[in-house]
Order: sequence, then structure tokens, then C-alpha cells
Amino acid sequence: MTFLCSNTMLTSLVLLPQLLLLLSADAFLAVHQPLLEGRSYSHADTMLKMSSSSKSFKKVFVAGGTKGVGRAIVEQLSAKGIPVVALARKEESKAELEALDGVTAVLGDAFDQKAVENAMDGCDVAITTLGGTTDDRRVDYEGNNNVIESAGILGVQRIILVTSIGCGSSREAAPPSVFEVLKEVLAAKEKAENILIDFYTNSNWTIIRPGGLVSAPMTGKAILTEDNTAIGSIHREDVARLVIQALDSSKTERKVLSAIDPSITSSVAVEGKKIAAFAL
Repeated sequence: MTFLCSNTMLTSLVLLPQLLLLLSADAFLAVHQPLLEGRSYSHADTMLKMSSSSKSFKKVFVAGGTKGVGRAIVEQLSAKGIPVVALARKEESKAELEALDGVTAVLGDAFDQKAVENAMDGCDVAITTLGGTTDDRRVDYEGNNNVIESAGILGVQRIILVTSIGCGSSREAAPPSVFEVLKEVLAAKEKAENILIDFYTNSNWTIIRPGGLVSAPMTGKAILTEDNTAIGSIHREDVARLVIQALDSSKTERKVLSAIDPSITSSVAVEGKKIAAFAL
């Protein structure tokens, strides 16, 4: 009896690694087989999956998410399965946003600091792309400042502010004719930048300054750079992609970065100038 038990135990010990290997293989197939059965992806889907976030964010607040770069950010976060809370001024915009998976839209005005704070409550990231004028009030400073202030009140440490090339240290990059047209907008955005830079020294913030914005599908070739003289164009979807990549990179902490696409021909870019990409 003892001999038989010993043989049984020995046999089990010999087969155990093989059994575990089979179980592991079965588990792998159960999880991954749907992805291996000829599923096709668009270029945008492929780019998003290749740059999937390694960090776990509980919920991301987005101000300016009803259109433009902000909307692209919301859509890409939704595609990555990251919960989003987006501020919306109109019921129509709220309904459009909530049609996206994992997106909660909250009615509120970016000019109302308390409304912004209430919408952001429960989030651990704040992204703002606010810009433009409403009833002769410019949201570029006031609205962005409300987002920054609300993050400070709630203890939201990760903040990304999207402004524009021509602000602050990148002023010389903008051609004089362009700067003259946009100087009021750039001044308001720069004022919001300075709030972060001067008063939120302990927060993990990133400022991203895109070049000329183009509404077209992402190229996947846009870059971030610390070169303050960089100027050029960039697709809105690519700005969104870079914002999400920056969100997940510890290297972008308290960094001010310009965003351009060297693959796009631009009338304001310096021909032949090489721009060093910021390594995320």
C-alpha cells in the first residue's frame, strides 16, 4: 500500500508541470482567442491599442470635451476603456457624449467654478482643452483656471492643460503675423499656464502646446518636443493621442511641451529644420 501510494504521488508530481501548462494554455485561449480570430482594426484602433495605458486611472475629467481636441480625447479614452466625466453646457452635447462607452456627461458651465468642481469630484485626472469666447467672455483663462483651481481643492494631482504654440516660452515660434492675430487668445492661455507653473509646484501637471490644428484622421507621426522654436501643423486626433500618452508618462511631470507633426507640410514651419522628439 505504501509503495502504491508513493508511485501515485510520484506520478502526480511528474505530471503536475504538464497539467499546469495545459491549464495555462486553456486560460490564455479563453481570454485571447476572440482577438486571434481574424478581427480587423482601423488605423486609429491600432494606434490606441499599441499605446494602451499601463497605469490605472479611476476616472478622467475632461473640460472642453464636446468638440475639437477635447472631443477626440474623450473618444480615445472611451476606446481604451478608461471612465470619463465630461463637462457639457448643452443637453444635446451631453446626450452625444453619453452615447460613448464609459462616458458620463455633466451639465455645467466652465465659467462656474463650483459646477466644475462638482463635476470633477471623484476623478483622479483633470484634462482641459478649453478655448474660445462665450457671450464676450474668454474661457481660455477663466475656464481653465476654474479647472486648475477645482483640481487643487479636490486634491487631483494629475493635470494636463492644452494651450497653443505662441504662449510663454514658445512666443518666438509663432510668426509675427500669426501672433498679432491671436495675441489676446494666447495671452489668456498663457495666463492659465502661469497659474500651474507658479502656484502648483507640487502637482503633477503637463502643459501641451499644439501648433496649427487640422481636422483630419490621425497620422500617428506627430511628436511632442521641448524645442520652444518648433512650429507647424498637427491633426486634432494626433493631439489627443499625444495627450493620452503624456498622461501615462512619468517623464512629462511638470513639463511644457509643443506638439507638431513633421510629416505635414506647413506654411509656417521652417523648411529643413530638424525637431527633436521628446521621449515619452
